[in-house]
Amino acid sequence: MIEIIGIRFRNAGKIYYFAPNGITALPGQKVIVQTVRGIEIGTVVLGNKEIDESKNIKDLSPVLRLATEEDLKQDNENRKKEKKAFDVCVDKIKQHGLDMKLINVEYTFDCSKIVFCFTADGRVDFRELVKDLAGVFKTRIELRQIGVRDQTKSVAGLGLCGRQVCCASFLSDFDQITVKMAKDQGLSSSPQKISGPCGKLICCLSFEQKAYEEDYKELPRMGSYVKTPNGCGTVCEVNALKQGVRVRLEDKPTEPPVFYKKEEISSPDGDESPKPAAPVTPEVSEKSDAEQPQKPKKKKKHFYNKNKKPQQKNQNKQ
Repeated sequence: MIEIIGIRFRNAGKIYYFAPNGITALPGQKVIVQTVRGIEIGTVVLGNKEIDESKNIKDLSPVLRLATEEDLKQDNENRKKEKKAFDVCVDKIKQHGLDMKLINVEYTFDCSKIVFCFTADGRVDFRELVKDLAGVFKTRIELRQIGVRDQTKSVAGLGLCGRQVCCASFLSDFDQITVKMAKDQGLSSSPQKISGPCGKLICCLSFEQKAYEEDYKELPRMGSYVKTPNGCGTVCEVNALKQGVRVRLEDKPTEPPVFYKKEEISSPDGDESPKPAAPVTPEVSEKSDAEQPQKPKKKKKHFYNKNKKPQQKNQNKQ
C-alpha cells in the first residue's frame, strides 16, 4: 500500500498526487510541495489515503510542510506580482508586434520561475520577447501556448444556462464530447446552440449521456415494428426522458403518430421487448446454374519474349 495526498494548485484545476512524507493534512489546508517547476503552494483536496501499489503511482514528489502564515502572505504577494507582470507582458507584446493574446501569468511560490500563458492562431516566434521579459524580471521565463478550452477555464464566464462555465467551477479534466451525444439527448445539431464560449461543444453533454444510453436500452429503436393498444405500427420517434415512443399506426398512415409509454408497447411476436424492423434485402433469383447466363471465357494471352531465341529445328535427318 502507498500513502498519497491529492493537491490542487488552481481553482477547478487538475488534482496531483504527492507523498505525505509523514505529514497529516486535511482537505482545505494549504501545503508547500516540491514540483517539477519548483516549490509550489497548493490546496489539499484529498487527505492522507492509502492505495494499492497496482495503481502504478511511482516517484511521488514529497510534501515539504504545512503552509504557515508567512507562506500565505508570500502567496498573496505573488498574486499581486502576477497582475503587474501581466501588464508588463502585454506592453512588450505590442512593442514586438506579435499576433498573440496573453491569458494569465503564474508565479511559482519561490519566484524562481514565471509562466506566461497565451493563445495564438499559429506558431509565434517569441524569442526576443523572452529575452526582454527575462531582463525585466531577472528570473526564468516560460511562455506556454494553450488552447481555447484552457483559455475559457482560466478566464471563466457564463454558459448557455446563465451560470458559470463548468470548466472554471468544478471540472478538473476535459471529457471527449461528440455531436452524437446531442442527437441522443434530442438537442439541436446547430453548432451555435450546443457550443460554449470557447467555441467547442458544451461539456455538460457528457453529464447525462450514460443515463440516456441506459434508457435507450429499454426502448425500441427507430424503425422498429411494435404492437400498441390501437394496433401495430412503426416507431418514428424515441423519447428517453418521457420513457416512450411515437408510433405511426399502419391502419392510419395519414394520421400523426401517437405517443405510447414503454409499458404499453410490445413486440408483435409476443415478446416483451419489440424487435427492430428487419432490413430490406434484395430478392435472390431461384434460377438454376444452367439457366443463368454464362459469361464467355476469356482467351489466354501468349506473350512473346524478345530475349528468347527461337529454337532451330534439326533438319539433318539421321
